Amino acid sequence: MKHTLTSLCLAALTLPALAADADPMEKLRERLAEKLSAVKTNTTGDGVGLRVAATPPAAPAVASNGSAKRVAHTPPAGPAAPKRAAAAGHGGAAHWSYSGEAGPQTWGGLKPEFSMCSSGQRQSPIDIREGIAVDLEPVKFDYQAGSFAVVDNGHTVQVNVAPGNSIEISGKRFELKQFHFHRPSEERIDGRQFEMSAHLVHADAEGRLVVVGVLLAKGPVHPLVQSVWANLPLERNSEQRARVMLDPAALLPTDRRYFTYMGSLTTPPCSEGVQWVVMRSPVSASPEQIDIFSRLYPMNARPPQSAAGRRIMQSN
Repeated sequence: MKHTLTSLCLAALTLPALAADADPMEKLRERLAEKLSAVKTNTTGDGVGLRVAATPPAAPAVASNGSAKRVAHTPPAGPAAPKRAAAAGHGGAAHWSYSGEAGPQTWGGLKPEFSMCSSGQRQSPIDIREGIAVDLEPVKFDYQAGSFAVVDNGHTVQVNVAPGNSIEISGKRFELKQFHFHRPSEERIDGRQFEMSAHLVHADAEGRLVVVGVLLAKGPVHPLVQSVWANLPLERNSEQRARVMLDPAALLPTDRRYFTYMGSLTTPPCSEGVQWVVMRSPVSASPEQIDIFSRLYPMNARPPQSAAGRRIMQSN
């Protein structure tokens, strides 16, 4: 075989180009070129060499007799990838925010679970007006100092507290789970909106919720707020466990009179059946403390919802 290839090579180098009657020699030269270039071919089980092309060539190489000489081996095209849903919430997690295309006006359509945000009849927050003054029982706060952790969850700063804090209202006990902040206040009283508000979220054994709203007005430094800010995590969605104790009672005003009404969560899924207890007197936070939160969340308050003839009670 080696002798045959050498003879062919010499023939290819010494013989001049022939006319149409030398076509067999031209075919020999083509076959020789194919054999010499077959070093990087893949071999199938039957010993036939196939050149593998990473991408299909513009056109196959064609021999002088018109037959294709290179076989392109490419995987068949798969099905076209489905287009991503244009609107959030159509297949996949829905993102909601306080402004823009995913703002409060669109929450009800972002995800089926959020439908109550647009169709609910007892939504929160509301502008609290014309409360019926009656002799309501005081809310019994059973708060005590304990450990806590701070989370920036992408919508607010939330404080998770240790078990053991609770309230009693209308003879029922609800345990404090967490509290978080809004700017400006979501609640309004006779049209007045405050610098910030804090929501203390409580639940009973059946999962029923009572949220205590505390209004924050500009004034002296608030020690509890300062303790929370001092333990802000460096990144969102990470929990910073504090090395000091926190007593949630320090967030409450001295005057414990309150408004109460039935409403909803103020964030998606906007579930209803939530009892709201809004303290009538605000507590203070310094301009510097308010500014710190503003740098994280300049605005994270849902607009007021229709009171829709709900009964609003207030304690004397």
